[in-house]
Amino acid sequence: MKSNASLFRKLLGVAMILMVVAGTVPLSLAQDKGKDRNEKKKREELKSVYKKWMDEDVNYIITNEERRAFKALKTDEERDQFIEQFWLRRDPDPDTPENEYKEEYYERIQYANERFASGIPGWKTDRGRIYVMFGKPDQIESHPAGGSYDRPSYEGGGSTTTYPFENWWYRYIEGIGSDIEIEFVDPSGTGEYRIARSPYEKDALLYVPNAGLTLAESLGLSSKADRVGGAGLYGYGDSLTGLRAKDQPFERLQLWADLQRPPAIKYPDLQVKADLPEIASDILPFTVRTDFMRITGESVATSFTVQFDHADLAFKNIGGIYSASVNIYARITGLTGRREGRFEDIVETGRYTEDQLQIGQAQRSVYEKNVVFQPGRYKIDVVARDVVSGKTGVLHHSFEVPRYQEKQFATSTLILAASIERLNNATLSSTQFVKGRYKVKPFVSGIYKPGQNLALFLQVYDAQMDQATLQPALKVEYIISKGDQQILHIVEDGKTPQGIVDLVGQQLVLARAIPLQGQLAQPGTYTVTAKITDLVSQKVVTPQDEFTVVSR
Repeated sequence: MKSNASLFRKLLGVAMILMVVAGTVPLSLAQDKGKDRNEKKKREELKSVYKKWMDEDVNYIITNEERRAFKALKTDEERDQFIEQFWLRRDPDPDTPENEYKEEYYERIQYANERFASGIPGWKTDRGRIYVMFGKPDQIESHPAGGSYDRPSYEGGGSTTTYPFENWWYRYIEGIGSDIEIEFVDPSGTGEYRIARSPYEKDALLYVPNAGLTLAESLGLSSKADRVGGAGLYGYGDSLTGLRAKDQPFERLQLWADLQRPPAIKYPDLQVKADLPEIASDILPFTVRTDFMRITGESVATSFTVQFDHADLAFKNIGGIYSASVNIYARITGLTGRREGRFEDIVETGRYTEDQLQIGQAQRSVYEKNVVFQPGRYKIDVVARDVVSGKTGVLHHSFEVPRYQEKQFATSTLILAASIERLNNATLSSTQFVKGRYKVKPFVSGIYKPGQNLALFLQVYDAQMDQATLQPALKVEYIISKGDQQILHIVEDGKTPQGIVDLVGQQLVLARAIPLQGQLAQPGTYTVTAKITDLVSQKVVTPQDEFTVVSR
């Protein structure tokens, strides 16, 4: 039965070939099969390229989190984007077209392969790994032939014979510390140096009785058997003069563990999730708004304001005081993908006693960062991570920085504010919430409850002067509508406590508080428009924003 089936398959194959030759089977069918085989081969080659990148190219510097994220990707497009962002996260100067770290990294691999190969590629050796991860050491003490060696006092003193060894010294390694010594030993004489876990590994006479004794051993104060039995565990335990701090056993074990980890990246978890939000399992909600204020025609102060509800944060109890904190990482890019800026910071809530905690959890924390941009379109990627719970939120937001023409009637963004406070002798500053001589804390979410105040703030630029009064002449109106229905219309006279009209040179500041009551207390989404008319030039500007009222 088996032989008959085999014979049938062979005959069928011959028949198919004859049919193709005879033209009874379309050539396209055979071509399609060949095309499928080629595409499958290409896919396998692509997979091997990505696997090689992870297992060889960046094996020493990719973090466990990045490795898991990369393995979870489904498409080649996602993998290509991941690799691009992987190097961007390590770029020391994102504002230049070159990635200096990436270029130096591959140069290190090439150097390691040229200098440290010993039957295996140089990058796979211990010296190659350390060189690739941390670069060239500040100092190398090399004993390529081994031989006679006088131990320093902290190694126990005395003379011995050693295998070939090298001692590398780094002044500082980020994430590990200062004054780092790494010893490599070649006990086989093949050129493959290994990191010495024990201070005795380079001693060729370690197992030869009564040879290569330390000073304490030669004086009969200790036994060589103790050194052999404790090798790799206790360090230079028989030194008469004592050990250096970095030779203490736990220090050596800690250094060994630190050298196994990828080089440190600041906020690595945030940056990975910024580029791959799909790997975040717990979501931290937050909101962001962007506001613009003119400095010059080509320079615009851009304010990014981030708001967190305390109810979404995890509070930590330290000595009866509760508080929470959030790490923020943000990256700003232009349309071309060029990095235009970034910032990192920590937002901390107030500190509350146990009796105050419930009130504190009903409050909000707001963070603001001011950055100066030229007009154009940009994108900001913001990542926030709750330090206590580890929950992470990701937000991608595109925005356009407006172009302010010289001597053109215009306004800043209409800001929905939580509070407006006049300051003394203040100017436009990088300080949080400072706008000219006012401190304006935005109400970022734009979600209000009945009874709260809708506070509005904006600046007006280049209104023409009334020659009779030598001051701008403006008509300021505030209009609130819901859909097509106008709910409220206020004409500002600047005389009521709820309204501010403040002239600073040719720049005016307008502010107004509007209680959300009556029809404005009804749940729904509203549009607020500030209509400013220059009575001299008859030009009109109408900045606006939306807000939402929810039931209690």
